[in-house]
Amino acid sequence: MAAAEERRKKFDTLIQSEREAYERGKRHLANMMGEDPTTFTQADVDRALAYLLPSGITDKRARPVMKPPEEYYPPMKAGQHGPDGRPLHFLFYTRNPQYYELMHNTYSELLKVVHIERRKIAAGILESDMEAIDLARSEWINKDELEQRCIEGISEEQYSRFLALLERITQQPYAKEAEEYVWQFRNKMQAISKREKQPIQYDESGRGFAFGKGMKKSARASVIIRDQGSGKVVVNNTSFVKFFPELQNRVQILFPFNFVNMVNRFDVEATVEGGGHTGQATAIRHGISLALSNHFVDEHTVEQMRQAGLLTRDPRIRERKKPGRKGARAKFPWKAR
Repeated sequence: MAAAEERRKKFDTLIQSEREAYERGKRHLANMMGEDPTTFTQADVDRALAYLLPSGITDKRARPVMKPPEEYYPPMKAGQHGPDGRPLHFLFYTRNPQYYELMHNTYSELLKVVHIERRKIAAGILESDMEAIDLARSEWINKDELEQRCIEGISEEQYSRFLALLERITQQPYAKEAEEYVWQFRNKMQAISKREKQPIQYDESGRGFAFGKGMKKSARASVIIRDQGSGKVVVNNTSFVKFFPELQNRVQILFPFNFVNMVNRFDVEATVEGGGHTGQATAIRHGISLALSNHFVDEHTVEQMRQAGLLTRDPRIRERKKPGRKGARAKFPWKAR
């Protein structure tokens, strides 16, 4: 008991010191940004870090952050014993008191809906078409989320038993009475809307064509692909062989056609501006891929193109120059004199 109390005191001391460091750092950031520290919010902190410490890393978890300590330190249980040394929780000696208390409450909800059904049967007013709980587009919380709620580790078997008990509640005729409790352990799933294909447009000669807009860094490309062509590619009213002297850029532009096995079937007319040759070629490739996916390929091929990265814009951008440095990463040479 004394060891547990000592760990709790150390944790509280750590949180307090981290909170003081966070508030001190927030004041420094506010002063650097020329704003009032008393009205400097967490959103302002995130904005200041993105400006002062820009990062080209695409994964947000790898970027520099500054959050309150309560958000990234795992919570710790409060004291488990009273001043007289007796456990405060009535399930303390079960090893997982929070988990078994949750199971106890869940079973109480099951008994509640079962008793409602029995009372209805005894009164002879049992309804035949009771409304069930609508659990569509949702899923049960995972094991990690359940452990965070219980603030203690649980096994896979314990997690399965808890879900089985919740499933028993949802299968009862009067489960609607416990809907609010059940939804505490459900997560709504994000609906993924499928992009509707637009009908193919035709020009005066009866050739189908499609539009696509691609981007890469500061390069912007507008692309028109025309069916029943010969593989001709024109960029800014110039043959792409002359516009892109580098072979690698020309290969990038033609890659979507190679990927879907439609080489020499389409004529391409592209207008591009901004960026360098590599960025412009990638922007044209992006536009061609979008035009193909909207009209000329099936859903299976579209999914393959998406997995190959043809339909996703490259999020990487040029990293800006840092204050006190020669460039984004390069520093000025140090001289002794």
